[in-house]
Amino acid sequence: MSRLPPLALYIHIPWCERKCPYCDFNSHVEPSAHTSQEPTDTQAIALLAVDTTQAPKATIALPEHDYVQCLLRDLQSQMDAVQSRSLSSIFIGGGTPSLFSADAIASILSGVEALIPFSDDIEVTMEANPGSAEAQKFAALFQAGVNRLSIGVQSFDDGCLQRLGRIHNRDNAMQAVKLAQAAGFKRINVDLMHGLPEQSQAMAVADIQQALDLGVEHISWYQLTIEQNTEFYRYPPQLPEDDALADIQQAGAELLAANGFSQYEISAFSKGNAQARHNINYWQFGDYLAIGAGAHGKVTLLSAEGLVVSRFNKTRLPRDYMLRTDDFNAQYEQLASEDLLFESLMNCLRLNEGMQLQDCLDYTGATMADLQRMCQPAIDKKLLQIDDRIKATPLGRQYLNTLLESLLPSAG
Repeated sequence: MSRLPPLALYIHIPWCERKCPYCDFNSHVEPSAHTSQEPTDTQAIALLAVDTTQAPKATIALPEHDYVQCLLRDLQSQMDAVQSRSLSSIFIGGGTPSLFSADAIASILSGVEALIPFSDDIEVTMEANPGSAEAQKFAALFQAGVNRLSIGVQSFDDGCLQRLGRIHNRDNAMQAVKLAQAAGFKRINVDLMHGLPEQSQAMAVADIQQALDLGVEHISWYQLTIEQNTEFYRYPPQLPEDDALADIQQAGAELLAANGFSQYEISAFSKGNAQARHNINYWQFGDYLAIGAGAHGKVTLLSAEGLVVSRFNKTRLPRDYMLRTDDFNAQYEQLASEDLLFESLMNCLRLNEGMQLQDCLDYTGATMADLQRMCQPAIDKKLLQIDDRIKATPLGRQYLNTLLESLLPSAG
């Protein structure tokens, strides 16, 4: 019997102080507040008529009020997809969402709750940079309803930070974590990157050790990759060789394990029950509404014919997004029913614990025979196991790409 998965919400705030040379996210350089006069709605939208991804800073402040109202109109247009569910998690990403005032964040969250009820234990995560201006807002953000912070440290080494084009330093990063803790945040993630230009194994491991010393219980630790449409793609830096990268990965994983951290996802490590619930919902084929310029979402509808699962993304440029009134989507695609099981497995096998078997069947409308037929080649190769859960074996986690390729319809 098909049933709806849990429901989450992603909120995108697309502005940054500076575009990092490795970043391919939908982010745009913020307009600077160099004028004491507040912009009118028309001025703010006119300013955003230029793609500011690479532009120098302008002279008008962020159009917080207008953008918040646009976000809530966008959410209102998606209410048919809620289907009596409450929100299990909210993730506010960017960009640098902490550039918005705590009042603006409070307005967003209160507006969302007026439309969709929150679960009693809702997780509300917000991405934040370690810059002093943003860190000073942490106490107010906690009061506004944010209960989990994801701080984009990337490295505690000043040289590495400079080569990454970051605008904070080691002291800013350490102070940001301490301010978050003092503000009342119990759930804090520190984002760290490895395989950085001129980074040795000792430097990469020292970054992890510093995060551990600060007492955080969740660390996202992932390798720098060079993506198209970035400055690093146009002017590639010298990165560590593959053998060095493998040694860094092993040494970091060993240090985290020795300190009680479990690797529950390819690049996510947590202590105790500090896993990111929003991310787990994503990988376990849960639903997530999405609002904001360039945001991506996935929703399930129950019909007499069965499940209807769709993915969508919003128009990318802030100027275009803010000029919309009712249809904020740039693309909307219904997934073919025969693809749902494969999509689900492609997601959940990133998690070490995979997914509950019954959830997989219910959220995709697949039968046990469908699942067995798709997974048997991987089971035969001892890459995949199915009992009450579907998950990769230790060998499958080691050769995850091979496992996923074996699930393709033409494989086996």
